[in-house]
Amino acid sequence: MRRHRNIKIVATLGPSSSDYDTIRALFEAGADVFRLNMSHGDHADHKARYDAIRQIEQDLNRPIAILADLQGPKLRVGVFAAGEHELEEGQKFRFDLDKAEGDATRVTLPHAEIFAALEPGSELLVNDGKIRLKVDECGKDFADCTVTVGGTISNRKGVNVPDVVLPLAALSEKDRGDLEFACELGVDWLALSFVQRPEDVLEARQLAKGRAAILSKIEKPAAVRSFADILQVSDGIMVARGDLGVELPVQSVPPIQKRLVRQCRAAAKPVIVATQMLESMIESPVPTRAEVSDVANAIYEGADAIMLSAESAAGDYPIEAVTTMDHVARSVESDPTYREVIEASRRADRKTVADGIVAAAREIAETTDISAICAHTQSGTTVSLVARERPRVPIIALSPISTVLRRLCLTWGTHCVVTAPLSRFREAVISGVRISKEFGFATEAQQIVITAGVPFNVAGTTNILRVATCDERLINRDETE
Repeated sequence: MRRHRNIKIVATLGPSSSDYDTIRALFEAGADVFRLNMSHGDHADHKARYDAIRQIEQDLNRPIAILADLQGPKLRVGVFAAGEHELEEGQKFRFDLDKAEGDATRVTLPHAEIFAALEPGSELLVNDGKIRLKVDECGKDFADCTVTVGGTISNRKGVNVPDVVLPLAALSEKDRGDLEFACELGVDWLALSFVQRPEDVLEARQLAKGRAAILSKIEKPAAVRSFADILQVSDGIMVARGDLGVELPVQSVPPIQKRLVRQCRAAAKPVIVATQMLESMIESPVPTRAEVSDVANAIYEGADAIMLSAESAAGDYPIEAVTTMDHVARSVESDPTYREVIEASRRADRKTVADGIVAAAREIAETTDISAICAHTQSGTTVSLVARERPRVPIIALSPISTVLRRLCLTWGTHCVVTAPLSRFREAVISGVRISKEFGFATEAQQIVITAGVPFNVAGTTNILRVATCDERLINRDETE
């Protein structure tokens, strides 16, 4: 069994990590969640990786989460007769709907929705922001611009429009097909790209029909501005710093990241910090010191998960990248300052019985000799509330529903175990005790905290807290069941 670590690691699969042996090695190195990037590969590729993960899950008897990341609409310029042109600062350049090949003065931008949203003064970014243009004049089929940052523009480079909300749905036709494929396959999470407003999330939720949880990627300024509303209708969040850093001043991204992570924690919803975390490990077996600090900062902030993209999907050192993240996480979580920071950022906003139960469980665990908190759950909500408290002891999530446990693999501090359905509280106690000992979280001489709800097997009924010895001989067999 892997030694307990609180923050979760998401590893993207790709050409470097497609076979059973490599995926299993990634899991054993520390990956908790596997990401299928729908921007690359076809459905057959993703199904093969999905099947390998589920086989590993069965072989190791451990729930594993699978996240399908939808591509979202891609805004790109057309092609140039000469292949590319150099744009100089101060020169004029036009984008239009004319399908003719581009030249040094113009190129097609085949997205009428962009022209409909532009205004004089709006900014257009090309090739991940390397080229910047300001709109001087625009109409329903053109935008005349002045180049503010020059560079080489070439065929089908991406376009970003940071300062307007585009009248585009977050789901393209490709995304709709990918969403249905992923849900039929049985993925646990759907990551939604190009989110600008809560309605984008609601559309995806309607299509998913409860078959997968919805994770909103925050990668556009509009999503930052509407974050509270987006968070309310999402099951989880991904802070996609790479795209945010293109559309916003790079210096604004770190404070935004910290703010979003705290808001997610307050809402008891998992948050992933993603993009370029160990970028140099695509080609190097060791990361830079700056990258290690970046990963460490996300952990200190209290994020639920940190993510590898190309590092594990297409890099030369996928297993080393996961191992590095695992080592950094363990080092940070063993630092006394980590607990100080995590506990100082705890927000007490408790309104329900379940809120009170989990807060009490955490306080008991911190003031007495408790080895773990065992949370019996039907929907996963109780475990999410326990995780929001960021207790000092491991959280053991127990449920007869494997789909619930797989989704919880993304949640901070959780160790997920499938149990038989319960009918009496004493069964909940015995189950928690045996599993705590089996997985090495407690010895017979130690105690655990158990939370559960009566009636059993009903979501949203958490109303019992019990401190139990792990010596079954000492458990009072005559207690109320």
